[in-house]
Amino acid sequence: MQKIYLFITLFLFSMSAWAQAPGGPGGPGGKMPMGMSGHLYGKVIDPDGKPVSYASVIVLQNRMDSVTKKMKEKLLKGALTKGNGEFSLEDLPGRGPLKLRITATGYKTIEQAISFPPFEKDLGNIKLAASTTQLQGVTVAGTKPLMQMDIDKKVFNVEKNIVSAGGTALDVMKNVPSVNVDIDGNVTLRNSAPQLYIDGRPTTLTLEQIPADAIENVEVITNPSAKYDASGGSAGILNIVLKKNRKTGYNGNLRAGVDKRGALNGGGDFNLRQDKVNISASVMGNQMKGRTNGTTERNNFADAPPTLINQYNSNKTNGGFLFGKLGMDWFVTNRTTLSIAGIKVHGEMNPSESIDINSDTLAKTGTFPGFSQRNSSSHNKFNANGLVLGMKHLFPKEGEELTADFNYFGGKSNNNSDYRTDRYGSNNNITGSDIQQIIGGGSMSFMTLQTDYVKPFSGKLKLETGLRASIRTTKSQFDNSMYDEETGKFILIPAASNNYKNSDNVYAAYASVSNSIRNFGYKVGLRAESSNYTGDLLNNGQHFKNNYPISLFPSLFLSQKLKHDQELQLSYTRRINRPNFFQLIPFTDSTDKLNITKGNPGLVPEFTTALEASYLKTFKGNNTLLASLYYRHTDNLITRYLTKETDPVNGQDLLINTYINANSSYSAGAEVTVMNTITKWWSMSTNVNIYNSKINTDNVTQSQDALWSWFGKINNSFKLPANFEIQLTGTYQSKTNLPVNDNKNVQAGPPMQQSQNASQGYIASFYGVDAAIKKSFLKNNAASVTLSINDIFRSRWSDQYSESAYFTQYYSRLKDPQMIRLNFAYRFGKIDASLFKRKNMGAGMQGMQEVIQ
Repeated sequence: MQKIYLFITLFLFSMSAWAQAPGGPGGPGGKMPMGMSGHLYGKVIDPDGKPVSYASVIVLQNRMDSVTKKMKEKLLKGALTKGNGEFSLEDLPGRGPLKLRITATGYKTIEQAISFPPFEKDLGNIKLAASTTQLQGVTVAGTKPLMQMDIDKKVFNVEKNIVSAGGTALDVMKNVPSVNVDIDGNVTLRNSAPQLYIDGRPTTLTLEQIPADAIENVEVITNPSAKYDASGGSAGILNIVLKKNRKTGYNGNLRAGVDKRGALNGGGDFNLRQDKVNISASVMGNQMKGRTNGTTERNNFADAPPTLINQYNSNKTNGGFLFGKLGMDWFVTNRTTLSIAGIKVHGEMNPSESIDINSDTLAKTGTFPGFSQRNSSSHNKFNANGLVLGMKHLFPKEGEELTADFNYFGGKSNNNSDYRTDRYGSNNNITGSDIQQIIGGGSMSFMTLQTDYVKPFSGKLKLETGLRASIRTTKSQFDNSMYDEETGKFILIPAASNNYKNSDNVYAAYASVSNSIRNFGYKVGLRAESSNYTGDLLNNGQHFKNNYPISLFPSLFLSQKLKHDQELQLSYTRRINRPNFFQLIPFTDSTDKLNITKGNPGLVPEFTTALEASYLKTFKGNNTLLASLYYRHTDNLITRYLTKETDPVNGQDLLINTYINANSSYSAGAEVTVMNTITKWWSMSTNVNIYNSKINTDNVTQSQDALWSWFGKINNSFKLPANFEIQLTGTYQSKTNLPVNDNKNVQAGPPMQQSQNASQGYIASFYGVDAAIKKSFLKNNAASVTLSINDIFRSRWSDQYSESAYFTQYYSRLKDPQMIRLNFAYRFGKIDASLFKRKNMGAGMQGMQEVIQ
C-alpha cells in the first residue's frame, strides 16, 4: 500500500503545482510550444504578374538591445527569391510578433505582420515595389518540450526521453502517457490494443523491430476522426514519427551502447539539404540477450483423474536486428514536393527454453508424482522491406493542398524449432522421450494507396476528402514432425501441419467538414469502407471467403474555447476491428501443451462506438491539464474461448484456446494528464487512467465480472549544473480483468503468455521504476553519455490468475529486470549559409551579413 500512497501523493503534488510554477509563454490553446519552428513561403511578382528574381525577403523581430536598452528590430531569417520569384524561409520561432519585409530595386517595400500557428504559411503571390536595407544577424535557439498536448492528441518527444536510449520502440512506449506495456511487449491504450502507424501510415513492423533512437516523437490519438482508418479496434492510434531533418546544410549523429549482458547497439543518422533536394539516411543495429523466468501452477479438473501440474520456465533469447532507412525529398517548387523513402529490417533470433514439469493426480490413488523436462531451441530469421512514395502540392490559397501516397511493407520469416521432452521415473531415470521438430516460414505484404484533398472556403470553413485502398496478403507454412525411433527419421504429421494463404482487402472513402464560429468549432465526418477476405488451406484444399458490404463510420467533434485558456471538446466515432490472420487460420498449434491455440475462420468483424469528453486548461508557466471521460461499447467482440477437441497427434482430448464473437463488451473511464514546469530545472508529467470494463459472453459461457481498475505514470526530468540531466519514471497498474488479447503476435514470445479471456480471473497489481542520467560535453554539447536502468526494484512481475469449468491456473513471470544500458552519442553538422553570401545580389541585398543559426 505504501507504493500506492506514494503515487497518489506525487499526483496530488503535481496538480497543486499549477499555480506555484513560474510564469512563461507556451503550451497549447493557440500558442506555439517552445522550440516549434515555422515555415513561410510564397512567390513575388510584379504588377504584370511576372516573377521578380533576386528580391530580398527577410523576417524581423523586435528585441531589447543589450547596449541601448531599447527595442530594436533584429534579423531572424533572410533569402533571395529564385528565378521564378519563389522564396522559402524555415525554422522561424513561434514567439512573436514577427515582421516580413520584401524589397527589390525599382519596387516599393512590402511589410506585413506574421504569426504562428499554423506552422506552415503559404503567402501566395505577392506584388511589390523598391528599396534596400542592411540588417544584422542574430542567433536563434530553442528546444522541444518532453510532451506537447492538444485536445485530440498527445505528442511525446522521444529525443528528450533518455531512459529509452539504446532500446527499441517498446522501451519508448513504457514512458508514453496513456500507454501500458506488459511483460510480453503487448501494448494497450486505455486497456485496449491500438493500431500502429509509422509516419502516418499502417505498418507490418512490430515495436521490437524499430530502434528507439530512430524515433522523433510518438503521437497518441485516442479517438481518431473519419480521416483515419476505421479498422484497428476502439483504442485509437499510436503514430511513430521517424527522425527527418530538412535544415539547409548537413547534420547527423552517431551512437553506440552496451547493456549489462554485453548486448551491443549502435548506429547513425545523416541528413543533407541543398537547394531543392533533401536526403536523409539512418542505420542502426541492436543485439538482444533477453532472460525470462516464471512458474505455473494448474489444476486440471477435465482430466481423468484430475491432475495438478507445476512448471518452472527458463527462457533465453539471443539475437539482434538491423534497421536502415533512406529517403529523399525533391522540392520541385515551393508548393510541390515529391518524396521517396525505403526501410529495410533484418533480424535473427535464437530463443531457447527449459521447462521442468511436475505432475500429480488430485485423486487419492497413491500414484507416484510424475516429472518431465522439456528443452527447446529455435532459430528465427525475418526480413522486412518498406517503400513510401509521396506527393504534396500546396495551392496559393492558404490551407488548400493535395497529397497522394503509395505505401508498401512486406516481409518474410523462417523458423526452425526442436523440442525434446524427457519423462523420468521414480529412480530419476529417463523412461521415455518425445522429440518434435517444427519447420515453418511465411510472408506478409501490406500495400496502401491513398489521396487526400483539403479545400478551405470563406472564413474558417474547410472540406477534407480522400480515397484509400489497402491490400494485405499472408502466406504461412508449418510442418510438424515427430521422431520415430524405429526408423530413425522424423515423420510429418499432416493433421498438425498447415500450408495456408489469405488476402484481406479494404477500400475506403471519407469526407469531413470543419468550421469555427468565434470560439465554437465543429468537425463532421463520414467514412465508408468495404472489405473482403479469402483464405486457403493448401494442404487439404479448404477455401474460406467473407465479403463485408459497405459500412459507414460517422465522426463528430465539437469544441468550445472558454476564457482563461480553457477548452472543452466532445467527440463521437464508430470503428471496426476485423479478425486478423492468426485469429482466422483454422490450424491447431500444440507446441505448448498448456496453451494450445486454434483460429476460427467463421469470425466476423466487431464494431465499436466511442464517446469522449475532454477539458483542456493551460496555466501560467507552461503548466497544462487535460482531463477526459470516455465510453466504448463493442458488439460481436472478438475474444478467446476455451473448448475441447481431439489432439491430432495422440488422439487425446485437449483444451483448445480458440476465438469467438462474444455478445458485447464495454469500457468506461476517466483519464487525467498533467504537465508541470515546477522550476527552471524540474519538469514533470503525470497520467492517471481509472476505468471499468466487462466482457459479455452470455452467448457461450458465464460473463466476466466487471472490475474497477486504475493505471498511473509519472515522468520527471531534471536539468542539473555541468550539463547533467536526470529522468525518473514510475508506473503502476492496479488489479485488473484479463485483457482482450488480439493475439497479433501469436507465434512470437515464450509459451504461457496468453490468458483465457472467456475465463474468470485477473491480473495482479504491479509497479515499475526506471531512471537515467545523461552528461553532455564538448563544444555546443555535441557529445553525450547516458546511463539508464529499467525496473530498478525488480517489481514488474506478470502475475495472472484464471479459472474456468476445466481448470484453475496461476502463473508468474519476470523479464529482464534491472537492465542497465550505457550509451554514447555524438552529433555533428554545418548549416549552409550560401544563401546569404553575395551572389548576383544586386542593390537589394548589399551589405547583408551571414546569418548562422
